[in-house]
Amino acid sequence: MRFDMSRAWNDATAMIAANREVMLIVAGVFFFLPSLATSLLMPPVESTFSQGAAPSGNFEQALAQLESELQAAFPPDVMLAVVLSALAQAVGFIALIALLRDDSKPTVGEALKTGLIGLLPYIASQLLAGFALALALIVLVAAPAAAGLGIVSAIAMIAALPVMAYVMIKISLVTPVIALEKMTNPIAILNRSWQLTKGNSFRLLGYYVLLTVAFLVISMVIGIVFGLITAMLGSGTAFQLVNGILSGIVGAAATMVFAGVIAAVHRQLAGPSTGNLEDTFG
Repeated sequence: MRFDMSRAWNDATAMIAANREVMLIVAGVFFFLPSLATSLLMPPVESTFSQGAAPSGNFEQALAQLESELQAAFPPDVMLAVVLSALAQAVGFIALIALLRDDSKPTVGEALKTGLIGLLPYIASQLLAGFALALALIVLVAAPAAAGLGIVSAIAMIAALPVMAYVMIKISLVTPVIALEKMTNPIAILNRSWQLTKGNSFRLLGYYVLLTVAFLVISMVIGIVFGLITAMLGSGTAFQLVNGILSGIVGAAATMVFAGVIAAVHRQLAGPSTGNLEDTFG
């Protein structure tokens, strides 16, 4: 099936509009609040580098100073909050897909149950794909660099970028496969996403790039407008709170749109679900 960008976007906006109330609840709890909490826990970094002061001593001392600053900026409690926030967002995203596309019309609680059940398969599939990419980079880039073949390593690094983008496109439907097709085997999940995107990889790449560019432009405009407002608050708690609220709202809104986009792409490439077929021919 040839992927149609306009149809996918129309489907995405229609699904979001039809489910906006429940989506706002899930996005608020699983994206806005974790993002706000993480931003408030993040301590302000007073780095000598950011102040323009040159690090004293040799290169090793500069690295040690940088490491110390990073540890101060990301203490264990902050790292724990980041991890928990990422897990909550994974559950919430799977739940959003279920709310948008599941023919059984689940309640919010049932959709969250789907998210919890799908969390481990989601993590496993992402780790598996990440491990495969890392292994490829080690073989193609790190190995020649270790052997002193700098030019070969540099060429391989450049060539690896489009390959990585291609792989990300091929596994972009992992979440709807988990949420809607109820698959739990990580290898089967990755294979299913790979097969669904077959023949449409470049169209999907163009679609995702267009959406990303649009999001970046909108984010920049919002950032400029609200940056002028937050600049008047200084660098204290008020600034941190307002900045956290704004970033949380933007992030939650973007996640809702992305969920609709992925759900619409899956609907178009996977075809009618079993439930829809039964309704049509039953």
